[in-house]
Amino acid sequence: MKVIICGAGQVGSGIAERLSVEGNDVSIIDASPKLVERANEALEVSAIAGNAAHPDVLERAGANDADMLIAVTLHDEVNMVACQVAHTLFDIPTKIARVRAQTYLEKQWSRLFARESMGIDHIISPEIEVGNTILRRLELPGAFETATFADGKVTMAGIFCGPDCPVVDTPLKQLTELFPDLPAITVALARDGKLFTPRGQDQIEEGDEVYLIAPTEQIARILKIFGHEERQARRVVIAGGGNIGFYLAHSIETRDPNLRVKVIEKQRERAFEIAEQLDRAVVLHGSSLSEDMLREADITSADTLVAVTNDDQINLLTSALAKQLGCKSSLCLVNSADYSGMIRSLGIDAQIDPRATTVSRILQYVRRGRIRGVHSIHNGTGEIIEAEVLETAPILHHPLRDAPISEGVRIGAVLRDGEVIKPNGALELEVKDRVVLFAGADYVREVEQMFRVSPDYF
Repeated sequence: MKVIICGAGQVGSGIAERLSVEGNDVSIIDASPKLVERANEALEVSAIAGNAAHPDVLERAGANDADMLIAVTLHDEVNMVACQVAHTLFDIPTKIARVRAQTYLEKQWSRLFARESMGIDHIISPEIEVGNTILRRLELPGAFETATFADGKVTMAGIFCGPDCPVVDTPLKQLTELFPDLPAITVALARDGKLFTPRGQDQIEEGDEVYLIAPTEQIARILKIFGHEERQARRVVIAGGGNIGFYLAHSIETRDPNLRVKVIEKQRERAFEIAEQLDRAVVLHGSSLSEDMLREADITSADTLVAVTNDDQINLLTSALAKQLGCKSSLCLVNSADYSGMIRSLGIDAQIDPRATTVSRILQYVRRGRIRGVHSIHNGTGEIIEAEVLETAPILHHPLRDAPISEGVRIGAVLRDGEVIKPNGALELEVKDRVVLFAGADYVREVEQMFRVSPDYF
């Protein structure tokens, strides 16, 4: 597949790296010669300097025979015009645009992105994606990472196994015997920085990060089994009143009238602006790095602090200070991978990686086959994928124990006729089944082939 990526920043380079490693023909356009030079040196791609919205630049990048254009520059308007040019002049089949300004995404302007208008096939809003990720974390405070699939009926939960975890040193096979009615599958373990697919005899060790797939209604019970009985937050303090902070506060107001929210915003004008748009949330003007300000926000009695400013260091320090002052848990937005190793040492409970969240969303549209959802885990070394079984899928007509599935792939759940099924070796997949599975990065292509669409299908 030939893909043009507009923007060589964190998201663009992350997508380019993933797609080039998988053997795709990838070109990158960026207005910064420095970023272009870095992409050419570090990635197996062809990078050129220029304005991604200009037809001649797109043509030099190979737009005449491209299969997909992904526009993720820092400027919404460049992303939108690049898709328009790709649609009108080059007839590129699939166009994806990152759009951050929320006014473009309001329902009253939805016709703007219709195919007969700009011809953008998929819109990605990082703020909304990140906001929804945080909202899911607030619902399941015992998990350091969550993602939902199959219309919300299946959940992937990442669970940290600390020294007090009751199932440490327990083989996975024995867990199944102890809880035979628990429809959960451990699809991956992260240990000593490495992600792998475990076998039944493998034991859970202290410090492991366990990735489970189960029916959503069972996740709370699973967390208790692993020693996580944290209750849902009732008092939340949000550090940062930007797009993400405002989206969070507004969503919480809409979803749960009993949850109390306070927002700390450093810029006075922005603080007044969002205060007028929020109904119940209390907006405080000041720095979240100030101990006095955090105390004014009642951080000592807060259940969760969510740090979502535009500065990683402020987010890290605010989260650590909040925990020191008595806040029960903290979530921290971190853009740079350089800070990932510091999270647990600072006492921070979980981090949100906006790049990984956006990349996961884009991969959903890039993957071949009938892929309905993708969630990247552990710095891109694995993916949780939801795929639909079509009549031409090679995985049909085999019990799973005999199906051509590598050790780097593990099926976690099957949705059939609205019911979630725990897979076993005797299960045979049926047409229209929706399968939620784990695949190591080296096995994603295999999954695409397992659920590929034959031309005869159409």
